[in-house]
Amino acid sequence: MTLGATITPEGIRFAAWSSSARRLWVSLFDDSGTREIDRLELTPQGDGVHALLLPGLGDGTRYGFRADGDYAPERGLWFDPNKLLTDPYAVELDRPYQYHWRLAAKRNEGADTAPLMPKAIARSLPKPVPAMPALFQPGGLIYELNVRSFTKLHPDVPEAQRGTIQALAHPAVIEHLKRLGVSAVELMPVTASIDERHLPPLGLTNAWGYNPVTFMALDPRLAPGGIEELRDTVAALRKAGIGIILDLVFNHTGESDRLGPTLSLRGLDAQAYYRHQPDGRLVNDTGTGNTIACDHPVVREMVLDTLRHFVRFTGVDGFRFDLAPVLGRVDGAFDPEAPLLQAIAGDPVLADRVLIAEPWDIGPSGYQLGNFRPPYLEWNDRYRDDVRRFWRGDTGAIGALATRLAGSSDVFGREGRPASRTVNFIAAHDGMTLADIVAYERKHNEANGEQNRDGHNDNLSWNNGTEGETDAAAIARTRFGDQCGLLATLFASRGTIMLTAGDEFGRTQKGNNNAYAQDNAITWLDWAGRDQALEQYVSSLASLRRAFPALADIRFLTGEPADGSEIPDVAWLTEAGAPLGESDWNDPGRHRLVMLLGDAEGGRLAVVINGDRRQSVFSLPARDGFEWRSAIETQPVDLARPLPGRSVNFIIEGRVDRITRDRARKGS
Repeated sequence: MTLGATITPEGIRFAAWSSSARRLWVSLFDDSGTREIDRLELTPQGDGVHALLLPGLGDGTRYGFRADGDYAPERGLWFDPNKLLTDPYAVELDRPYQYHWRLAAKRNEGADTAPLMPKAIARSLPKPVPAMPALFQPGGLIYELNVRSFTKLHPDVPEAQRGTIQALAHPAVIEHLKRLGVSAVELMPVTASIDERHLPPLGLTNAWGYNPVTFMALDPRLAPGGIEELRDTVAALRKAGIGIILDLVFNHTGESDRLGPTLSLRGLDAQAYYRHQPDGRLVNDTGTGNTIACDHPVVREMVLDTLRHFVRFTGVDGFRFDLAPVLGRVDGAFDPEAPLLQAIAGDPVLADRVLIAEPWDIGPSGYQLGNFRPPYLEWNDRYRDDVRRFWRGDTGAIGALATRLAGSSDVFGREGRPASRTVNFIAAHDGMTLADIVAYERKHNEANGEQNRDGHNDNLSWNNGTEGETDAAAIARTRFGDQCGLLATLFASRGTIMLTAGDEFGRTQKGNNNAYAQDNAITWLDWAGRDQALEQYVSSLASLRRAFPALADIRFLTGEPADGSEIPDVAWLTEAGAPLGESDWNDPGRHRLVMLLGDAEGGRLAVVINGDRRQSVFSLPARDGFEWRSAIETQPVDLARPLPGRSVNFIIEGRVDRITRDRARKGS
């Protein structure tokens, strides 16, 4: 069935679906979207579809739907003809959503909401982009960014473009991404969303966009040029060898709980579009008030249509799914073989796209890390936590660190799978920034207006002696080194890696670990004040990852020689150069490790990690005709006094991660 506003040579066919509405109308508005000029009833077509062909209408027509039926919220029925409803299949809106209390008024207690609502705009979509394979491949670098905050203060981007999708195509932005070796940019939600009802009284707005109303229509503030703006930006980045991944939210909508506004799905058929408890209460597996019924056939098709829409008309590389267990719940229980998950992976339009799951929510059996099936990649919070624990100085962390460096086979190697589906990250949009991890022991969310109650309390962070900002040079140096250690660990890890925008140059949110409501300097990237030394270091790490492909390999390490080589793909060594034994792995006080990697061409790379605060001598095995040299120009390695035996010895300062490579000795 074709839903939404379809422009034909005969006019526009309007169609909406509802299994329980008695009547449905389309409301037509003038070109300003402020005056309703007609209201026409849709005709039942069977199977819940209501449709009407209106001759004489074309591109640019502004409209909305209305529905009538029983009003019994306790049974999931919210019909109210005074509520103008956005078409779930709308492809463009004439203005952003803005919260107003009347949007949530009970039937007969509020006036017509049309003046408060954006109007859908009927559009003739452009021709589909030519089918091309995704640029991003597992093992690459994903760069997560918030469209608005990323360029809001960028000095090279024209002011009129700042904070928009178009700004990402600016040559200065593309050059920055290329220096970092970015394989794909992951855009935090860019579809139309609404503020949570508690934010306007606090003078705050939702800056992240994880509160959607409609799934296909882009936020007019982020994409004033509509779908063509995203399409052109995808093309510009693709020309530079960089893909775009969209972060989409199919787990809940901004209609929230029973006290929330009626904007679209709730007013059309809340019983079908949302999951409910047997007593009529909304299921809340998301912590945001409602949960979309992704196991309903109509919802499933709506999700698939949305994904196809973005692939066909913009050419995006793929998608990241927020709180993805909701997509796999059938009758309330997660099933990795759920029809929707299988349909996405097997769809002819979507099968070659990048699919990334955030594998947790707060619902029953909500933690599903490792339980999605290929080809889904998964955000790996165990990587995040174990790497932070090690660099914080926790005891007994060496074994977990090695497992994360090697691709997390304990999570993703089940059923004998040879390759990892991990997305490794240390910091993401949700939580502390990389710089704040090493500068704050606790969250500082006072600016969010909730008395610092919101956000996680266990951040696995440390402040190096002073909480927050300090003028102490010694602490600043230590924090810089800790960031370098965390970043080097990330870039030396097997599998896909993810860096959040600004972490490459020391962005801070002043300890705020839940900055979703801060559309201001707390989240806007400070391009003028960025740490250029740290940025250069990240660029060097990216160059190394490209130059030594074994780092980006997604196959699990085995300890056996790589194909065509006599060198094992990995050897785990102590600082003395000896293989780690069982007692070493189980030593709670061990904070030193060498990961010696080999590739199919006979190359070797040593990731030398000294998590101790004390200086140490590390010995690396030598071989004839080769010498160990720093693999990163900004990371000098001091040779220690040569000692007898077939080893080369280096002085490694405390709290550092050094990467060296043995190269053919000149003249040998």
